[in-house]
Amino acid sequence: MSEAASISPQPAPETRRAPESAAPPSPNWRRGFWSLIVTQFQNAFNDNALKFLVIYIIVAMDFTAGERDRLVFIVSALFALPFIFFSMTGGYFADRYSKRSVVIGTKLGEVGVMAFAIASFAAHNLTMECAAVFLISTQAAVFGPSKYGLLPEVLPERELSWGNGILELGTFLGSIAAVMASGYLAQRFRGREAIAAMMFLGCTAVGLATSLGITHVPAADPTRRFRWNPFGDIGDQWRIMRRDRVLSWAVLGNTYLWFLAALLQLTIVIFGKFVLGVDETHISYLQIALSIGIGAGSFAAGYLSGGKIEYGLIPLGAIGMTAFSGLLAPYGRTLERSETLLALLGFFGGFFAVPLNALIQHRPRAEHKGGVLALANFLSFVGVLGAGGAYYVFSGALHFDARGIFLAGAALTLVMTAYSVYLLPDSLLRLVLWMLTHSIYRIRVVGRDNIPEEGGALFVSNHMSLVDALLLIASTDRPIRFLMFKDIYDLPYIRPFAKMLRAIPISSTLRPRDMIRSLREASDAIRAGEVVCIFAEGQITRIGHLLPFRRGLERIMKGVDAPIVPVSLDGVWGSVFSFERGRFVWKVPRSIPYPVTVSVGKPMPATAQPFEVREAVQQLQTDAYRHRKTRLRTLPRALIRTAHQYPFRFAMGDKRRPRMRWGDALLSAIFLARRLRKTWRGQEMVGILLPPSVPGALVNFAAMLSGKIPVNLNYTSSNETLASCAEQCDLKTVITTKLLLEKIPLKVPAETVLLEEAAAQPGALEKLAALALWFLPGAMLERALNGSTTKSLDDLATVIFSSGSTGEP
Repeated sequence: MSEAASISPQPAPETRRAPESAAPPSPNWRRGFWSLIVTQFQNAFNDNALKFLVIYIIVAMDFTAGERDRLVFIVSALFALPFIFFSMTGGYFADRYSKRSVVIGTKLGEVGVMAFAIASFAAHNLTMECAAVFLISTQAAVFGPSKYGLLPEVLPERELSWGNGILELGTFLGSIAAVMASGYLAQRFRGREAIAAMMFLGCTAVGLATSLGITHVPAADPTRRFRWNPFGDIGDQWRIMRRDRVLSWAVLGNTYLWFLAALLQLTIVIFGKFVLGVDETHISYLQIALSIGIGAGSFAAGYLSGGKIEYGLIPLGAIGMTAFSGLLAPYGRTLERSETLLALLGFFGGFFAVPLNALIQHRPRAEHKGGVLALANFLSFVGVLGAGGAYYVFSGALHFDARGIFLAGAALTLVMTAYSVYLLPDSLLRLVLWMLTHSIYRIRVVGRDNIPEEGGALFVSNHMSLVDALLLIASTDRPIRFLMFKDIYDLPYIRPFAKMLRAIPISSTLRPRDMIRSLREASDAIRAGEVVCIFAEGQITRIGHLLPFRRGLERIMKGVDAPIVPVSLDGVWGSVFSFERGRFVWKVPRSIPYPVTVSVGKPMPATAQPFEVREAVQQLQTDAYRHRKTRLRTLPRALIRTAHQYPFRFAMGDKRRPRMRWGDALLSAIFLARRLRKTWRGQEMVGILLPPSVPGALVNFAAMLSGKIPVNLNYTSSNETLASCAEQCDLKTVITTKLLLEKIPLKVPAETVLLEEAAAQPGALEKLAALALWFLPGAMLERALNGSTTKSLDDLATVIFSSGSTGEP
């Protein structure tokens, strides 16, 4: 029951399942992961280098423009067709056998392909060279499903987005090296391309060696039977994929990305040769700029995903690709400007690619993963083949030059972006939430592994601010349905988004029947496999502390077989959206970005009582203190900072002095610390016998600034009690006042120091010295007053004795 506008994405949760038959990733997964990355790098290098070497040979030969475009299309088609015909075969091998074994087998096959390529270049036979492109692509088609299928089996789930970022970075670094090498080799060994193919064979040997270091994984489905029809599994895998709207959307987006990338690669060769008028080496620089951008964008997307699949980055990537593809036509008139625009286009392409690949790898069941990945691979190269056909249509039939093809690509990307937003509107909204929560807040997520990978669950969270729902959404890739305070749900600028994202309106002012309907809707959602969140306090805290939990969560979980997951939001109190300082929003933020810790506790049974869940949330808050502690200050350091920031703000007052400002308070404490330095020398603890007053507070601050531990004695205690306190703390001196001793006849249990005498008649030099020290930073000021290093939060600050009725205090 929330006062915050609660929003969340809504892919079909019932299809999100954790792998059931796959073995959990090894704790020592890094060796196998990096072996896979190096193997993939080598594979990407050889594929692209061989293809572009053949294309550069065609471009350099004496063909007409029409014949050249036709041959370029044929090479592109030969590169794409094996992925269409053999991707499902690769999927079969990835399911039927260990994916590691499949990778090693494809590396052995690549040795034979490279030997054939050497022979074709030595014979200067263009037909054989094209056949070599077809064969290397066939090897890659069989390799692909196992490569991507290995990631979720080798990596922990929390590292999947990061791993995809690294994989994509490695792939495009391989492409960079391939494009650079092919352009150089085409010039350096013109007429002697067999030498270049021998170098490619050496790279294959390296890839074969690194493939042996990949982690051993079991076969996902050893009983799967081979179907000779290469398209036989497509219908089955298509039906499996269509059950999950988000998975279908991800595969469609991935297909378009491959289409656009292949179209750009073909266009760049012609753009560099006939628009910019540069040689093969400089054309390779354009390809390198695009690949560097994609690699950097992939790495950035993996990092910014924060350990989860952040598909809010997908529309951001699509918008960036649209913009920079469109800008290439009018502004890409020099090599340097074109390289910059292509790098930026590729950067946003990386943002587009990483979450799509992570979704495709993570959402299918283990027994279907190989087949779905093969289908995605198949459709990707349908896109590549389509790019070759689109290039031929644009350049041949429509007579577009390279700049016109760039504009056409921008228009197609704009249509794809609009369709994606229409198909899954919460992706765009999640992008906005991602931007907000990564600019205003810095979120640390603790216990993300406690979030169930599949099935329904009830999140129960404390309620600290207006944006708690956004912080929870940003902390997990699972969609969450929130119970939302109805008055906020009905606001005109909230209702369309809330309805789109299926928030559940609820309010204590509703009729009982309507209340029960809302709670039942939440129960049904959990039964259907969705995650529902309730802020069980029923309102945003106005005091910063955890309020009692209401019984709505008990009603939701009645008869539901699903876990309750306690969630704690820590550090939110004090941000602009909390009620700290008595108001929402209208206050200056203490820091930007504002650090927040979202802690997820271990799942609890559905029968857990509200007070038990509250205890679990309270324990999470306690555990989160260790993260907040790094941002806290000691009492003297807080005094110094507050006085420096707000010198004219009210600090304290009593009957004798109704108003003292923070600047004056620090100045007075510095003066007292200097005056009492000799009195307190050699003492760890110092006694203070003063009533609650401005002088009492100032002496306490002076003691802390001097590195002493103040011990405040209770002037209402007996002489025996005071003597016991002094003995326990080994007090040598006690600061008090003549007026107090005159009114209350007490026996001071140590050397008496009268405050009136200690603070009497300050001289001009003393005032100037205190004023000069006032301007020092905290650490320097403390060191100047106590002559040693400053204290930490774990050091003793003060000693307080309880006022028990019997026995020693």
